[in-house]
Amino acid sequence: MEKKDIFAQIHDMETHMGDLHQELGALKYVVKELLEENQRLRMENQRLRQLLHQEHQDQQPESPVAAEGASAPAADALNPEGEEQENVVGEGYDNLARLYHEGFHICNVYYGHLRTEGDCLFCLSFLNK
Repeated sequence: MEKKDIFAQIHDMETHMGDLHQELGALKYVVKELLEENQRLRMENQRLRQLLHQEHQDQQPESPVAAEGASAPAADALNPEGEEQENVVGEGYDNLARLYHEGFHICNVYYGHLRTEGDCLFCLSFLNK
């Protein structure tokens, strides 16, 4: 085998390896998209089950004791002027923390993308503020 033939074979193998690397990158991207879609569908499924359970609970007649207990918290949520109080100070933070623990980025760099490589320093610094 001549030196030129060996060099040509090495060049062909290198080109083929580059093509395989690109294919692997494309497949990795497709798997990432499928994992994100799967997580979104799981969350939607969970929300739909909660709504179905809530509708099922609403259709059942309430006992008089449960009806009295349900009206008391509603009165607590109103201030003396009859306006609803703002209890949402930590609600947004809690939602972001929940999203992060479910495996999604909450940082401005990758917001909404699935975390595939462990913790994100941007997200953690945002949660620690």
